[in-house]
Amino acid sequence: MERETRIRSLLKGLSWRIVASTTTITIAYVITGDTSIALGIGGIEAVLKIAFYYLHERAWQALPRGTIRHIETEVLSKRKKQSKI
Repeated sequence: MERETRIRSLLKGLSWRIVASTTTITIAYVITGDTSIALGIGGIEAVLKIAFYYLHERAWQALPRGTIRHIETEVLSKRKKQSKI
């Protein structure tokens, strides 16, 4: 399994934010009836969640446990150790 680049993680975050922020803005508008308040809430929500999403993605990429590459590396490492015996 290939690891994602930082830019791909960022682009995924941006595309999802468009969808999610549109939902947030719509809900805020329905509740408040005020376009500027709805856009303000949506803007704040978008910026914060993009940052948190990016950090979350990078944290998971830094954890090797459970990835295919990590498992393959462990198996190859064990085989090399056994062949030296």
